[in-house]
Amino acid sequence: MSDGGAPKTVPAVQSEPRTKGARTRERILELAYESVIRKGFASTSIEELVEAAGITKSGFFYHFKDKTDLARQLIESYTQRNATFLDTLARRARELSDDPLHSFLVFLKLYAEEMEEMTVGHPGCMVATVTFQDQSWDRGVRQLVIDQVTDWRGTFLDWLEEIAAVYPPKGKASLDDLADAILAFTYGGMTIARALGDAKTISRQTMMFRETVRLHFLGA
Repeated sequence: MSDGGAPKTVPAVQSEPRTKGARTRERILELAYESVIRKGFASTSIEELVEAAGITKSGFFYHFKDKTDLARQLIESYTQRNATFLDTLARRARELSDDPLHSFLVFLKLYAEEMEEMTVGHPGCMVATVTFQDQSWDRGVRQLVIDQVTDWRGTFLDWLEEIAAVYPPKGKASLDDLADAILAFTYGGMTIARALGDAKTISRQTMMFRETVRLHFLGA
């Protein structure tokens, strides 16, 4: 879901010691991530990545067939790492409480804590970058981002519906809108945090939303 949940760099999760080739590939992805966020995919050249990584062009093409393949691997790595981050927080929250509302409130508290740390020095929002620079990205690459946003929207909505079955809502907001709000304050919060130099923006918005959820299901 969130860029807030996204790491400052985007290497794929490794289950065994990385080879030199794997480290080189991850370094290129890290450099591409930073460049794409800061100035866009179209303005990011293979030449600059090769120079920054200290490799030859043939070294680049050993890992990536072309720039489109780089984009695909970049987004796949980003979505994998982001999904792992959110899955881990959700699992921890569920382990701490069997009650759907309490576990969701725990999840939001954990998310707020993580976002306060992650936003520091974060270059920006990859979801916004791909969405608003849609002409620069291959259709399949754009779909990877859309699928991740859709998946996590569905996950949040399922969780909220589970809560509503136990705690009939007291507020008038729809569950769909509550699910969307998490995505909205994460992606929008990244922009505000960057503009105002305030790393705590998303964390504060998360805690405000947490109180909104509590009141929505429990009342005053």
